[in-house]
Amino acid sequence: MALRDFFRRKKEPIKKKEKQPVKKTEVIKKEIVKPLKKPVKKTDKGLAYSVLKAPHITEKATDLAKNDRYVFKVYKRANKTEIKKAVESLYNVDVINVRTIKVPSKKRIFKGIKGIKKGYKKAIVLIKKGQKIEILPR
Repeated sequence: MALRDFFRRKKEPIKKKEKQPVKKTEVIKKEIVKPLKKPVKKTDKGLAYSVLKAPHITEKATDLAKNDRYVFKVYKRANKTEIKKAVESLYNVDVINVRTIKVPSKKRIFKGIKGIKKGYKKAIVLIKKGQKIEILPR
Protein backbone atom coordinates (compact mmCIF):
# COMPACT_ATOMS: atom_id res chain seq x y z
CA MET A 1 0.00 0.00 0.00
CA ALA A 2 2.88 2.32 0.66
CA LEU A 3 3.93 2.09 -2.98
CA ARG A 4 0.52 3.29 -4.17
CA ASP A 5 0.67 6.27 -1.83
CA PHE A 6 4.08 7.20 -3.25
CA PHE A 7 2.72 7.45 -6.78
CA ARG A 8 -0.47 9.23 -5.69
CA ARG A 9 1.37 12.03 -3.89
CA LYS A 10 1.25 15.37 -5.59
CA LYS A 11 4.48 17.24 -6.04
CA GLU A 12 4.72 20.57 -4.31
CA PRO A 13 5.21 23.54 -6.64
CA ILE A 14 8.65 25.16 -6.53
CA LYS A 15 8.58 28.71 -5.26
CA LYS A 16 10.24 31.29 -7.48
CA LYS A 17 12.63 33.80 -5.97
CA GLU A 18 11.64 37.39 -6.30
CA LYS A 19 14.10 39.51 -8.23
CA GLN A 20 15.12 42.77 -6.68
CA PRO A 21 15.07 45.80 -8.96
CA VAL A 22 18.55 46.82 -10.12
CA LYS A 23 19.53 50.47 -10.36
CA LYS A 24 20.91 51.68 -13.66
CA THR A 25 23.98 53.21 -12.01
CA GLU A 26 25.03 49.84 -10.56
CA VAL A 27 24.88 48.16 -13.98
CA ILE A 28 27.02 50.86 -15.57
CA LYS A 29 29.65 50.62 -12.81
CA LYS A 30 29.96 46.83 -13.24
CA GLU A 31 30.62 47.16 -16.99
CA ILE A 32 33.27 49.88 -16.70
CA VAL A 33 35.36 48.56 -13.80
CA LYS A 34 37.75 45.76 -14.83
CA PRO A 35 40.16 43.91 -12.53
CA LEU A 36 43.81 44.95 -12.86
CA LYS A 37 46.37 42.38 -13.96
CA LYS A 38 48.96 41.45 -11.38
CA PRO A 39 52.56 42.34 -12.27
CA VAL A 40 54.68 39.30 -13.07
CA LYS A 41 57.40 38.57 -10.52
CA LYS A 42 60.74 36.95 -11.34
CA THR A 43 59.85 34.02 -9.08
CA ASP A 44 56.49 33.41 -10.80
CA LYS A 45 57.08 30.03 -12.46
CA GLY A 46 53.46 29.56 -13.55
CA LEU A 47 54.07 31.96 -16.44
CA ALA A 48 57.05 29.94 -17.65
CA TYR A 49 55.00 26.78 -18.10
CA SER A 50 52.26 28.65 -19.97
CA VAL A 51 54.81 30.14 -22.43
CA LEU A 52 57.60 27.59 -22.89
CA LYS A 53 56.81 24.13 -24.26
CA ALA A 54 60.22 22.44 -24.24
CA PRO A 55 63.87 23.02 -25.11
CA HIS A 56 64.55 22.46 -28.81
CA ILE A 57 67.47 20.01 -28.89
CA THR A 58 69.26 19.64 -32.24
CA GLU A 59 72.86 19.78 -33.42
CA LYS A 60 72.51 23.41 -34.35
CA ALA A 61 70.93 24.25 -30.98
CA THR A 62 73.81 22.61 -29.08
CA ASP A 63 76.32 24.60 -31.16
CA LEU A 64 74.42 27.80 -30.32
CA ALA A 65 74.55 26.91 -26.61
CA LYS A 66 78.34 27.37 -26.72
CA ASN A 67 77.72 31.03 -27.66
CA ASP A 68 75.20 31.58 -24.80
CA ARG A 69 72.18 31.13 -27.09
CA TYR A 70 69.48 28.63 -26.16
CA VAL A 71 66.56 27.44 -28.30
CA PHE A 72 63.06 26.71 -26.93
CA LYS A 73 59.79 25.63 -28.49
CA VAL A 74 57.10 28.09 -27.39
CA TYR A 75 53.36 28.48 -27.80
CA LYS A 76 52.26 30.34 -30.94
CA ARG A 77 50.65 33.23 -29.06
CA ALA A 78 53.72 33.94 -26.89
CA ASN A 79 55.54 37.20 -27.56
CA LYS A 80 59.15 38.19 -26.93
CA THR A 81 58.59 39.92 -23.58
CA GLU A 82 56.65 36.94 -22.20
CA ILE A 83 59.40 34.56 -23.37
CA LYS A 84 62.07 36.75 -21.74
CA LYS A 85 60.22 36.86 -18.39
CA ALA A 86 59.55 33.11 -18.51
CA VAL A 87 63.20 32.15 -19.13
CA GLU A 88 64.43 34.59 -16.47
CA SER A 89 62.01 33.25 -13.86
CA LEU A 90 62.50 29.55 -14.62
CA TYR A 91 66.29 29.42 -15.02
CA ASN A 92 67.36 32.48 -12.95
CA VAL A 93 69.46 34.03 -15.73
CA ASP A 94 69.60 37.49 -17.33
CA VAL A 95 68.19 37.52 -20.86
CA ILE A 96 69.70 40.04 -23.26
CA ASN A 97 67.87 39.28 -26.50
CA VAL A 98 65.05 37.09 -27.82
CA ARG A 99 64.50 36.14 -31.46
CA THR A 100 61.44 34.21 -32.61
CA ILE A 101 60.90 31.99 -35.65
CA LYS A 102 57.62 30.57 -36.96
CA VAL A 103 58.20 27.21 -38.61
CA PRO A 104 55.32 26.66 -41.08
CA SER A 105 53.32 23.45 -41.40
CA LYS A 106 54.27 21.17 -44.30
CA LYS A 107 52.35 18.69 -46.46
CA ARG A 108 53.63 15.11 -46.33
CA ILE A 109 52.68 11.95 -48.23
CA PHE A 110 53.40 8.58 -46.63
CA LYS A 111 52.38 5.39 -48.49
CA GLY A 112 49.83 7.32 -50.53
CA ILE A 113 48.20 8.92 -47.49
CA LYS A 114 48.27 12.70 -47.43
CA GLY A 115 48.93 14.43 -44.16
CA ILE A 116 50.23 17.59 -42.57
CA LYS A 117 53.31 18.02 -40.39
CA LYS A 118 52.41 20.58 -37.73
CA GLY A 119 54.17 23.91 -37.59
CA TYR A 120 55.46 25.48 -34.40
CA LYS A 121 57.15 28.58 -33.01
CA LYS A 122 60.63 28.60 -31.53
CA ALA A 123 62.63 31.23 -29.70
CA ILE A 124 66.39 31.77 -29.63
CA VAL A 125 67.33 33.35 -26.31
CA LEU A 126 70.66 35.14 -25.74
CA ILE A 127 71.77 35.24 -22.10
CA LYS A 128 74.51 37.14 -20.30
CA LYS A 129 78.07 35.84 -20.68
CA GLY A 130 79.18 33.51 -17.90
CA GLN A 131 75.67 32.25 -17.19
CA LYS A 132 74.49 28.81 -18.26
CA ILE A 133 71.21 26.95 -18.54
CA GLU A 134 71.24 23.25 -17.70
CA ILE A 135 68.70 21.95 -20.21
CA LEU A 136 69.49 18.25 -19.89
CA PRO A 137 70.44 17.18 -16.35
CA ARG A 138 73.60 15.09 -16.29
